[in-house]
Amino acid sequence: MRPAVWAPRPKLVELFFDGARWPMERDPQRPGWWIAERDLPPGARYGFCLDGGDARPDPRTLSQPDGVHGLSRVVDDAVLARPMSWTGIDLRGAVSYEIHIGAFTPEGTLDGAISRLDYLSGIGIDAVELMPLAASPGRWGWGYDGVAPWSVHEAYGGPEALVRFVDAAHAAGLGVILDVVHNHLGPEGNYLSEYGPYFTDRHHTPWGEAINLDGPGSDEVRAYLTGAARHFLVDIGVDGLRLDAVHALADDSARHFLAELSDLAAQWSEELGRPLTLIAESDLNQPDMVTAVGARPGARGMQSQWADDIHHSLHSFFSGERQGYYVDFGSAATLAKALSRVFVHDGGYSTFRGRDWGAPVLVDSPHYDGHSFVAFLQNHDQVGNRARGDRFHQHAGHAQQAAAAALYLLGPFTPLIFAGEEWAASSPFPYFSDLGPELGPLVTAGRAKEFAAMGWAETTPDPQAESTFLSAKLDWAERDREPHSRMLAWYRHLLALRRGHPELRNPRLAEGEVEALGDDTVAMRRGPFLVVATRAGTDLPAGDPVAGWNLSQDGRSLTGPGAAVLRC
Repeated sequence: MRPAVWAPRPKLVELFFDGARWPMERDPQRPGWWIAERDLPPGARYGFCLDGGDARPDPRTLSQPDGVHGLSRVVDDAVLARPMSWTGIDLRGAVSYEIHIGAFTPEGTLDGAISRLDYLSGIGIDAVELMPLAASPGRWGWGYDGVAPWSVHEAYGGPEALVRFVDAAHAAGLGVILDVVHNHLGPEGNYLSEYGPYFTDRHHTPWGEAINLDGPGSDEVRAYLTGAARHFLVDIGVDGLRLDAVHALADDSARHFLAELSDLAAQWSEELGRPLTLIAESDLNQPDMVTAVGARPGARGMQSQWADDIHHSLHSFFSGERQGYYVDFGSAATLAKALSRVFVHDGGYSTFRGRDWGAPVLVDSPHYDGHSFVAFLQNHDQVGNRARGDRFHQHAGHAQQAAAAALYLLGPFTPLIFAGEEWAASSPFPYFSDLGPELGPLVTAGRAKEFAAMGWAETTPDPQAESTFLSAKLDWAERDREPHSRMLAWYRHLLALRRGHPELRNPRLAEGEVEALGDDTVAMRRGPFLVVATRAGTDLPAGDPVAGWNLSQDGRSLTGPGAAVLRC
């Protein structure tokens, strides 16, 4: 590998290798680029010295074996150049399963996670979604403070382990989705500004200056991010990218960054001969996010997006929580709207935001359908951003979780299950980090302030404590014990129904298929199936039972919170 780097700011760039500094020359073909005069072998540690300063990691590093402040490592091209026979998977409508590699298994590595792939495919999962893997400061963390978007965190096994995981998942018939962060980089170990204008003060985000997507030098910054996307989709072989908080991608260009990435992904898909999927996390409630580029002005071209309003409606209805951003949710009518029209805030007033918000989803749109929206009861945000990181059943109840699961797993959407949800795992998932002594205390204080604003008075686990991270580790043995085994059996049954009946995978959004039956019950019709879910003691109409949680002995009347799936 011959090192090269885009560094328009320094007047001198040197390659640091084998304890010595080697001069680099400006690349006459690419303004702002420098290229070394020598190749480096696989495994070599190297960095770049800017204007005589200390060695910095390569912005395009694939591996940081000594942490975010250390030297980069050359990864053998042969690792990525292996033959791939995988023909791909359509992730729209597929059941995905979100995991944090560090908390998923006792080993906390990608190789450790491989041992659980057969279990996932066996219960009806179609794809595994990995929380961010980019090199991050410390021994553990959520990954959203990564600073090297082309890399894989060393504690998880590095890029070689990700290749092994992707190949093993494909062999098990599972797709792989990788959560990537393009809207900011973490503050610790972030040296990009020393190289060039990666950030701009023209826009600001919750994390500070925005990524430079539309100012001087932005063409190279955009190429830096799209190059990372290609690396994972084409070289590593993942099937989709979940793009974190795309509403924070501040871009006034004529062609938005997401539209550019969408067009590139379509080209790469054609090159590979398999589908590639882009999934947006968006707070905007705008269906243009999932509308093909060129179909409408402002269309972003994402294949799907996370649907927070579905989550908020399920959570608030079955848990009774109405504080913070749940203030406009909680009624049966609101839940019915979310399950049929996706966005509750679709142009009307949002109390939490203090303004009108969103735009309506059209049930007969030629550009998107139910599979364009990812529905979930839990995910890393909605569990981890609670004060104690408690899971849904721990504050709402097992029966309420079972009822909510029936609605979102059998609905017209693309379902996402959070790791351990399917057996009502006892381990919480609090926020955890391992930042340095300057940033760590600020994170601890900031989280406590954030939870106070949400109205939660519980004691917040210290994100910086090792015990907080260890508490999130799943206890796999409890799957065989009650009440966990019963919840697992319920999820298995729902997923088997979804897989076995095309009517339950139909992405059509339609008026009148979901309705509120009073204040405590919601009914959803899916072809010949009727899914009825209640949060209180309610007798439901008789029918031909297919499955039920808390059914009475005659198998026809539901008593107490729970759900029934009836064939009518």
